[in-house]
Amino acid sequence: MKTIVFNTSPLIFLARLGWLKDFVQSQENYHCLPQAVAVEIQAKADQACIEIMQLIRSDLLQVKPTQLISLVNSLSQHLGQGESEAIALGIELQTDYLILDDAVARREALHLGLNVKGTLAILKMPHLTLASGKEALYLQLVKANFRVKRQIFDKVFQD
Repeated sequence: MKTIVFNTSPLIFLARLGWLKDFVQSQENYHCLPQAVAVEIQAKADQACIEIMQLIRSDLLQVKPTQLISLVNSLSQHLGQGESEAIALGIELQTDYLILDDAVARREALHLGLNVKGTLAILKMPHLTLASGKEALYLQLVKANFRVKRQIFDKVFQD
């Protein structure tokens, strides 16, 4: 069983795209998020928030506080609270994957030795592949306000 720690934006985008529940149900892994990420998600009571909170209540996603407070405080000097706690929790749990999109936070997590994946890597997983193709997926991402350069998207989803 793998441990996967999520930051806020990947959870929100996967929920907006309608793929979060499929992802966490199809994986026999421990999916968790830090307390600050749960707080950030609840700040906007939209459909994505409702879905994520249902997954938390059903124990498909676990909210876990981090004990590495000094690391969180250090990271918070240049990263957001959710990103800081996600990185610290990833280190604390010796996570298999940290799901994180922000470029600065990704660099910091990689520097600290974490295995980082982004939303696009999750969407590329075989059991989540969109039957209607990559163009439809790109349009879904744009509609969900996911910011990605077309060149990056094309590179990730090369055949």
